[in-house]
Amino acid sequence: MNQLESQLEYPFGDTLPAIGAVLPLAPGLGWLRMPLPFALDHINLWLLADGEGFAAVDCGVATDATRAAWEQVFGGATMASQPLTRVIATHCHPDHIGLSDWLCKRFGAPFWITTGEYGFGRMMSAALPGVDGTAAIPHFQRHGLAGDDLLAQMQTRRNYFPSLVPAVPESYTRMRDGDQFAIGKHSWRVIAGFGHSPEHASLYCGELGVLISGDMVLPRISTNVSVFAVEPEGNPLQLYLDSLGRFDELPADTLVLPSHGRPFRGLHTRIAQLRAHHEARLAEVVAACAEAPRSAMDIVPVMFKRQLDAHQLTFALGEALAHLHKCWADGVVRRVTGTDGIIRFQSAHKE
Repeated sequence: MNQLESQLEYPFGDTLPAIGAVLPLAPGLGWLRMPLPFALDHINLWLLADGEGFAAVDCGVATDATRAAWEQVFGGATMASQPLTRVIATHCHPDHIGLSDWLCKRFGAPFWITTGEYGFGRMMSAALPGVDGTAAIPHFQRHGLAGDDLLAQMQTRRNYFPSLVPAVPESYTRMRDGDQFAIGKHSWRVIAGFGHSPEHASLYCGELGVLISGDMVLPRISTNVSVFAVEPEGNPLQLYLDSLGRFDELPADTLVLPSHGRPFRGLHTRIAQLRAHHEARLAEVVAACAEAPRSAMDIVPVMFKRQLDAHQLTFALGEALAHLHKCWADGVVRRVTGTDGIIRFQSAHKE
């Protein structure tokens, strides 16, 4: 356990649910863990008792391994052949909505999600121009991506999203920030967050003292915050940091159920860690731009010291650009486009 993790409390220790099994955390609250085909190899999903069945929070990616794991859950002791009453998605990324259409059709269940996430999920699953895999290449080339090997790696991701999210339900039930609704015996409140995705929905239950944080607050890793081709002038890091403030009001002993990692207590400590993390990364970016004009590609090794595969490089480039854009919006750096067409950032105090 690293130093930051040691500042958090993990009430269930190292216990993890087996793939295809449900680990009860409280009456009517179950934890599932589904496989992912990435370096980040799992996603946590949640089952909430809901009348004559269960509400599922998030879905996993559309792979045979995840479908097989769900089949085990359906036939297991917890669900005992009871149906899914609704499928709730925190946001539109593939590990969260990949099997949404499959689950909703199987049980005739409604799909609950915010409008921002639903719209983006439909667009990306349909691979519309601007949000398909090919849009990332010219976007990142303007920010320094070059080299035949790197470009070839990026080309392999052209059908990344549709391969993991082949379909999204054709209708949905809207969730909005501040909405409160009953799931079974308990009331849950939507806390919207921005920066990681268009309109992320975390779910808080004061009666249980539980926050389903999705990807907004993770215990071990920092949430990816990226500038992508569809919103090339965006400032998502500012949106994300502002959104963290929405959790400040929650009780200190809140049990946080994250999408990756283990359930933990220490929400306010973790938020302070995340803020400090980004402050440190921003300082590194400012220092690098003070030495010489830097593209986002130049900033990647400043922020990420390890070797990156194509999947990781996409997010690392987006995140480097997000930090540059916050510095740019804050007036700390200025943006210049070179004769080579590459966008670089340099100290606002240098000519």
